[in-house]
Amino acid sequence: LDCVSSLSSESVGQTVVLTQPAAKSLQPGQTVTINCKASPKVAHHSGSQYHGSWYQQKPGETPKLLIYRTSDRQSGISSRFSGSGAGNGIDFTLTISGVQAEDAAVYYCRMKNGRTKTSLSQTEQKLN
Repeated sequence: LDCVSSLSSESVGQTVVLTQPAAKSLQPGQTVTINCKASPKVAHHSGSQYHGSWYQQKPGETPKLLIYRTSDRQSGISSRFSGSGAGNGIDFTLTISGVQAEDAAVYYCRMKNGRTKTSLSQTEQKLN
């Protein structure tokens, strides 16, 4: 599988920098991690931490929620998908264990701040 990165971002009332890893190459069965990180000034501006969520979108389909509140798996989602955070409220990771052909999709990260209602979204990785 080839991982091709593409980036887009949106914010409410502020300028945000979102970063992502370089493109990766992997084989079926391997484990892939996809990272989503906002600039430190996002956390400083908000005054509280963000929660991360992850979506999977396949061609011709609407995005499907995989992970919410950083690490909670949506009902019906395979345990091969897991989410974690670095504890700083701006750095989140989606891990896909035992990658399969059916995982080919675009993966989106969204960060939401419960206090300010600010949302950040990013096109993270496309798995082919």
